[in-house]
Amino acid sequence: MAISRLRSYPVLEACSEKQLQICFAFLRTSRRFDHRPKADSYCQAVYQFWSTGSPDGSIPVMKDADVIEVFRLQAPVWEFKYGGLLGRFHIMHDAIEFRSTLTGRNYTMEWYELFQLGNCTFPHLRAEAEALFWCNQGAACFSEEIDDQHWKQNGTLEKVSEMTGAQFNEMAKWIREDNETGIYYETWTVQTDPSPNPAVWFDSYDCSQFVHRTYRKLADMGVSFTSQLQTNCTRIFLYSREPTFLGNDTTIFGAAGEKTVFSDIKRFYHPFRPYQSIKDFLLEIYERVVLEKSFYLYYNYEYWHLPMKPPYIRITYEEIPLPRIHKKP
Repeated sequence: MAISRLRSYPVLEACSEKQLQICFAFLRTSRRFDHRPKADSYCQAVYQFWSTGSPDGSIPVMKDADVIEVFRLQAPVWEFKYGGLLGRFHIMHDAIEFRSTLTGRNYTMEWYELFQLGNCTFPHLRAEAEALFWCNQGAACFSEEIDDQHWKQNGTLEKVSEMTGAQFNEMAKWIREDNETGIYYETWTVQTDPSPNPAVWFDSYDCSQFVHRTYRKLADMGVSFTSQLQTNCTRIFLYSREPTFLGNDTTIFGAAGEKTVFSDIKRFYHPFRPYQSIKDFLLEIYERVVLEKSFYLYYNYEYWHLPMKPPYIRITYEEIPLPRIHKKP
């Protein structure tokens, strides 16, 4: 593998060619933070973020002896706007339901973009700011509001497990920590090709990743999963050769920044303006990604150039198996 372009990233300078994939693995995971910053008032959502959730983000405490049923939920993305249209293309949103057998109450837990998907995927070009401006926070929301019939009729509502109230309370503590440290939504998964074992450059950080991250946490706690059905989820892939590290806001933008890199990034993102039609958006994607074979990715506060390759971009609905408990010897 030619590694000169990846060597531009400082931490990879000490990696040998054989070690490069291992060294790069730490980059492809969404960064953790020590707190969640307050969102900038410039960022506005057309549709309010989870208006039915608890105002303080609290999760109820269950009695230790309670039995909590766990359900897998899935429905078409943007169903509130387009109905079941996107479900025909297997573009689905994932969530989890918890049901207390002691009280009969049920709860929904989901992970959403605070300011809609478009704002998390593409930046704003503000006249008063030289750097590109992102409204890309995502967050978990816990709510007692749930309509079982809605999920059954429009997607999936399937029981996958049971756990104790004590395990639920332990999970709730982890959810709060996860939500305060994993704060940015990432739409794209970037890898070399669609083969079974590709090199993965960058992982997404979205609703389905949150759901399966929660499943893995439950398995680590000793919760077993009983579903025999496939647990598919939607993923959006970009296919790229070796990425080139470009820098961050400090090194790219401003008086001392890289003018050529700044110009290229701004030119790439300029057409992806908020509220444009789906037709115009798809045409712009085709021109930039397929014809120009180029994509500029913003990941962990840093910019990377992706030299795109066929099949360029792909939306899949693939199985991610439920985790199994690994018994200790």
